[in-house]
Amino acid sequence: MSLTATNLTLGPATLYTGTFPTEEPADTAVNTAPAASAWTDVGATNDGVKLTVDQTYTELEVDQVVDRVGSRLTKRDVMVETTLAEPTLDNLKLVMNGGTTASGAGFESFEPSFATSATIPAYRALLFDGYADESLRRRVIVRRALSTDAFEVAYTKDTMTVLTAKWAAHYVSASIAPIHIVDATA
Repeated sequence: MSLTATNLTLGPATLYTGTFPTEEPADTAVNTAPAASAWTDVGATNDGVKLTVDQTYTELEVDQVVDRVGSRLTKRDVMVETTLAEPTLDNLKLVMNGGTTASGAGFESFEPSFATSATIPAYRALLFDGYADESLRRRVIVRRALSTDAFEVAYTKDTMTVLTAKWAAHYVSASIAPIHIVDATA
């Protein structure tokens, strides 16, 4: 068995959000927090930040051969999931793809947008920084994302209140991939 211990990874990620489209940090800045003018730290998370890529391949088959002849990628779902440990109105607005916040003396309020099926949703960019190995950083950028799943905020006697969140990556263009991943090397 061959093992490179420094390739093992453990540790949290920091999740940021930005408007779509937003200026991405240069790959050379992978060890630096993204610009606060473009990216907002969403706060603490619980149980990590997870990137899931679900690829569907359709197999090619012919009558004359019993083996799979080939396969073609026919669908790819890229998801980012986390539990936001800070169930703020800003984070609620984030998982509801927009809305209106207001504040005044002694209050802050939120109302979701009055979207219809014909409304173009407010896509977001997501960025999270974690570790590539024991000391070097990995940055994942999801260029065009939308909160697509149900979310939950529970208030219970013996459990911390959190906000579940799940975003789906979406097509950007023929020349721009929906995600970009960069590792620091030094």
